[in-house]
Amino acid sequence: METNYSDDIYGRAKVKGSEELEKYYDELKDMDTGALWTVANDIEPWEPHTISAPMFWSYEKLRPFVLEAARLVTPGEAGRRVVYLQNKNRIKEKAAVGLLYAGIQITQPGEFTPAHRHAASALRFIMEGAKGYTIVDGNKIELGVRDFVITPNSAWHEHGVEKDGQTCIWLDGLDIPMINAFEANDYAVLEEEKGGQDLVVAENYSPMSYSGAGVIPIDREWNKPYSPLFKYSWENTRNAIQNLAKVSDGTPYDGYIMRYANPLTGGHPMLTMGATMQMLKPGQKTKAHKHTGSSVFQVAQGEGYVIIDGVKYDFKEKDTFCIPSWLYHEFANTSETEELYLFSFNDFPTVEKLGFYQEKAHPEGHQQLK
Repeated sequence: METNYSDDIYGRAKVKGSEELEKYYDELKDMDTGALWTVANDIEPWEPHTISAPMFWSYEKLRPFVLEAARLVTPGEAGRRVVYLQNKNRIKEKAAVGLLYAGIQITQPGEFTPAHRHAASALRFIMEGAKGYTIVDGNKIELGVRDFVITPNSAWHEHGVEKDGQTCIWLDGLDIPMINAFEANDYAVLEEEKGGQDLVVAENYSPMSYSGAGVIPIDREWNKPYSPLFKYSWENTRNAIQNLAKVSDGTPYDGYIMRYANPLTGGHPMLTMGATMQMLKPGQKTKAHKHTGSSVFQVAQGEGYVIIDGVKYDFKEKDTFCIPSWLYHEFANTSETEELYLFSFNDFPTVEKLGFYQEKAHPEGHQQLK
């Protein structure tokens, strides 16, 4: 019996099989060991490759199921009523892409989740509703549509909707699969008798203190490894990116793009996950490139399409899709009158800290459709 473990032209793992070798491999297996040369090309590829598949989730199709969740189970029963987004190649990890989790959560007027915390970092992008709120580290913050909200790792937090509000739906993003891969995750609920966190500052203290353009309060001390700004308002974000578009040509691959940042350091808002907002002008198309790092996108406003690894996905507002690491992608705004805004969250802070980030432009500028 002959087995060629690789056609590798560079001399790595070119071992031809034999009965003696097969017996050797079986004996190694019995000792929970193995011969590196039989797996080297799988675990040490010549360039990055992804396990995750590009995925697309239509909000029009998904929304009725999100609403049904609110009818079928109560917050007390479910804790959080979330329809999670499953990458077909990451089923075991419950990941949307790479080591990132995503889900669509619903909360009705008068409802709230118990105060809890976990080692995983979390973020929200508000899709619809009114008078929703979050409480993070004793700081109560009201939420509006298209606001970006962070819940740093191990921070006490809870969410709800005021009794006179409207049903809120938002995109959840967490690094649960990443933290589980490190075998470092945990979860805790605040003592039931407390009912919730004590508010330690005035409502909306965080966004009102740190959302100034280029200015920060000097009478505050902050020594935590995440942003003191817990909510990045849609109005401020949109104004910033529109101003950028007045004085810049943007980037060839992402249009006009801005990264959410810690106002004190300029770094990412949290340790493991980052987020961006990008805009394409009416009719604008980008060139194709690829990079390490995975991203989950939600269409904040507008309509268009994305081409990922040669496959075209048409999208409209509130649709969600993911772009796995190291796959070519490009965007287009199909409207001739309205801007396209795309929110995304990613694992770039982790990839960058570990020195793994790399990027490559498509040699022809654009992909051929499969």
